[in-house]
Amino acid sequence: MLFCKEKKRAIYFPNIELLTSLTRSKQVLLNALRITILSLLIASLASPIKTEQIILDNTQGHEISLILDASGSMAYGDKFRIVKAIMVDFISQRKTDKLALSVFADFAYTVVPLTYDKNSVIKMLDNIEIGVAGRRKTALYEALFLSSKLFNNSKSKERVAILLTDGRDNTDSVPLEMALERANANKIKVYTVAVGNQRDYNADVLQHIASSTGAKFFSANSQKSIEDIYQQINQLEKSDININKYEKKNYYFHYPLSLALALLLIYFWRKNTWSLSK
Repeated sequence: MLFCKEKKRAIYFPNIELLTSLTRSKQVLLNALRITILSLLIASLASPIKTEQIILDNTQGHEISLILDASGSMAYGDKFRIVKAIMVDFISQRKTDKLALSVFADFAYTVVPLTYDKNSVIKMLDNIEIGVAGRRKTALYEALFLSSKLFNNSKSKERVAILLTDGRDNTDSVPLEMALERANANKIKVYTVAVGNQRDYNADVLQHIASSTGAKFFSANSQKSIEDIYQQINQLEKSDININKYEKKNYYFHYPLSLALALLLIYFWRKNTWSLSK
C-alpha cells in the first residue's frame, strides 16, 4: 500500500499558466476598484468646498485705479520689481474693492479695467516688464487722463487713483489741466507717489495733482518708505463694508460620493459574476 497509492480522479488543464494569469488579473482589477472606492470615500468625507464672495452693494466699496510708471528709468535700482511686489501686497489687502491697473511710458494703456477679480490684477501685474509701453518717455498726464476715464460710469462713492512715477511728463500728448479736469469731473482722489532721485521728478506738479483732487503727495527713496506710503494710503482709504457682503459656499462632496457608490456596485457585480463562473 505504501508503494501502490490509490489513484484518484483528476482534471488536467493544458493551459494552467493562462488560467493562473487570468485569475491574477481579475484580482488586480478588484484591488484597484477597492483602492479607488476608498480614495473617493475619503475625498467625499473631506467635503470639498468652494467659497464665493458676493457683494450686495458695490456703491459702498472703493474703486481704485493703480497707475504705474513702466519707463526705462524704473529699471535703475531695481525700482520696478520692488514697487510691483509692494503693489501686490496692497491689492491683496483690498478685499471688498474694485481695482484697475494702468501702465505708462512712451504711451499709456489700461492693463485691467475695474474688477473685483484681484487674482487677475495680480497675475497681469506679475507679467508686466519694463518696455511694455516703451522706454524713452513718460506719458504721465496721458496715464492720468486715461485712468480717469475708467470711472465714467462708476456708481461708487469712493474713487481713488494711485499714480507712481520716478520722472516727469515729456510727451505733451495730454495737457495737465485736461487730465485734472477729467479726474475732478469723475470725483477721483489722485494720490501721487514719487520714487527715486528728487531731481528726476517734478514734485510741484505731483503735489498740484494730489491737492487739486483732495488727495496727498508722497515721495520715497527706499523700499521701506514705499511700503509705508502704500500702507498709509491703505489706512486713509480704509474700506469696511462687511455688512454688505456674504460668502456663498458650494459643496462638492456628492460628486466623489456618487462615483464611489457607482464603482461599489460595479465591484460587487463583477465579484459575484466571477465567483459564479468559477
